[in-house]
Amino acid sequence: MAEMAVGGDIPTNNTIYINNLNEKTKLDELKKSLQAVFSQFGKILEILAFKTLKHKGQAWVVFEDVSSATSALKQMQGFPFYDKPMRIQYAKTKSDVIAKSDGTFVPRERRKRHEEKGKKRKGQHDGNQAAVGVNQGYAGAYGGPPPLSQIPYMGGGAKSGMPEAPAPPNSILFVQNLPHQTSSMMLQMLFGQHQGFKEVRMVEAKPGIAFIEYGDEMQATVAMHSLQGFKINPESPMLITYAKK
Repeated sequence: MAEMAVGGDIPTNNTIYINNLNEKTKLDELKKSLQAVFSQFGKILEILAFKTLKHKGQAWVVFEDVSSATSALKQMQGFPFYDKPMRIQYAKTKSDVIAKSDGTFVPRERRKRHEEKGKKRKGQHDGNQAAVGVNQGYAGAYGGPPPLSQIPYMGGGAKSGMPEAPAPPNSILFVQNLPHQTSSMMLQMLFGQHQGFKEVRMVEAKPGIAFIEYGDEMQATVAMHSLQGFKINPESPMLITYAKK
């Protein structure tokens, strides 16, 4: 299984390599969740993950722009994803979709023969690989929650779509403007990183909304502040208010 190289050893590129993923997660759900988490950083061209034993717990996310990949790597390093912190680096090789777009694509058989020749000449290929630990300084991709005394009351704001008579603070959040592909598992992954999370309730008859319940109103407020405006895709920032009881 591929190891993570030290950050400076691999040049920046459009593709990030992620490992330490939860191997019990189904492949389709993994790809959807990666799409949900990383699409906030820019347009994603491709997400690669495989069922084979050799590639379990790993994935590759290909962005259209290098800057998007860089932002994703920096902000999501150590992000708790299905109860395991992500380990992220730039991919060691250019993805096929990028190579085809810039004219450098080489079919895999020819590439393999070329790499074997290169290995014979160099004699040593993997000496500069070393595992990288989880970013202990991770404070959430959206910044660590501030003290409760500094959290502003979110009701009655000027944002369009905010209810005119907002509900008072309580333990249940009302989330709007969700993309139709959003699943309860995606929301559980996002909101479940905050203390006191209890459950997600989605309304099948009304796609685009969900209710998130916490143990008390303070826990709900911290989660609201942290995830307010989070983009599951670039066009859909979350709008979070307290639910009306």
